[in-house]
Amino acid sequence: MITEAEEPSWKGAFSSFRYRDFRLLWSGAFLSNVGTWIHNTALLWYVKETTRSNSWVGAVNMATFFPVFLLVLWSGSLADRLDRRLLILITQTVMMSGALVLGICLHLGYGSMSVIIPVTAVMGIAFVFNFPAWRAMIPDLVPRELMLNGIALDAAQFNLARSVGPLLGATIIAVWNVQAAFYLNAASFTAVIGALLLMHTRIPATGKASGTGSHIMEGVRLAWRESWCRNLLVLLGTTSFFGISFLVLLPGLSRDVLMRGSSGYGALLSAIGLGAVVGAPSVTLLGRSFRENTIVKATALTGGLAMLALGMCRRFWLCLFLAFISGMSVLMMSATINNVLQARVDRQMRGRIMSLYILVFQGIYPLGGMFLGYFSDRVSVPSAILLGGGVCTFAALVVIVFPSLLRDTLHDSELS
Repeated sequence: MITEAEEPSWKGAFSSFRYRDFRLLWSGAFLSNVGTWIHNTALLWYVKETTRSNSWVGAVNMATFFPVFLLVLWSGSLADRLDRRLLILITQTVMMSGALVLGICLHLGYGSMSVIIPVTAVMGIAFVFNFPAWRAMIPDLVPRELMLNGIALDAAQFNLARSVGPLLGATIIAVWNVQAAFYLNAASFTAVIGALLLMHTRIPATGKASGTGSHIMEGVRLAWRESWCRNLLVLLGTTSFFGISFLVLLPGLSRDVLMRGSSGYGALLSAIGLGAVVGAPSVTLLGRSFRENTIVKATALTGGLAMLALGMCRRFWLCLFLAFISGMSVLMMSATINNVLQARVDRQMRGRIMSLYILVFQGIYPLGGMFLGYFSDRVSVPSAILLGGGVCTFAALVVIVFPSLLRDTLHDSELS
């Protein structure tokens, strides 16, 4: 039997698939996330079409992700105390119910923002309690030496779904209607729920007797005390607020700037997802030759420059390419940061560290979406994209010019 080092590089990039439970969870999550992206594509397009406002698109997006900002530290503490698999099962069921309720409401003609925003917020709350437990569970399914590979491939299935889902979502909108997308999403949750029920790996709870507040503060103090952790989270938060949040501008970019309608919007989202899919095996392969801090710097700069170019671009095919580069860069940067954070803390701390990661990656994102959506309504969509790209590029240049900021951003095995 050959060892990891003897495998061909393409095979080594997919090494985590050798493990049954990882394959099972990856497949179920992929099918479920295809449904989620069909849902999200239909939802944001519906809001744009009915309100004609980028600010409303940002508001609905915020209803999905702002609960992350409010609750993720608590959910991270729970992920370190409770049975992670059971927690994920419960939250997946709540999100499935929310998608079904939205489909029924639109089918009956109750599709106002006063209905959409509360239901979307409930799904967002369930997502908050799902995500830290999910992220913290992935390293339990593969050996420690394959942690980066497992994390990258888990991110890849999400982004592969982001590549396929929007195209399917745009097709469903054109052929059927928005509520059909919501019904399909509800059905897709059965795939990941089934996968969780079939898993054999034991995922033990790692609860502690300390109170919730002190339990949370242990993770916060660790992140603040360790400069490598603090600087990574600041860079990720900046990229989230000004970079990742440009997703809320894509309906306006397609509809008002490129004149491509819902099909163009779906294609732009798919290009971002496809870029992330390519980035997943790429970051595993690059991790064998380059240090994590080098990968973070390079991908942060590439993503910022791609966004700047996208703000100036008016050719649809070139916008697709730039969206692809953006998706690849963000995946490679975020997966590398995720790996360093999880590798350098004990298993008992992973849920809380992942809650901080999610706070700055997903919790700040809706605030940035609201800001860029408002700015684009007052100025223009391209100007908002240029602003975001400029800030992301500047942040990348800061960590490049001052290498000491990320000097200790290394996997624990590389530390002397």
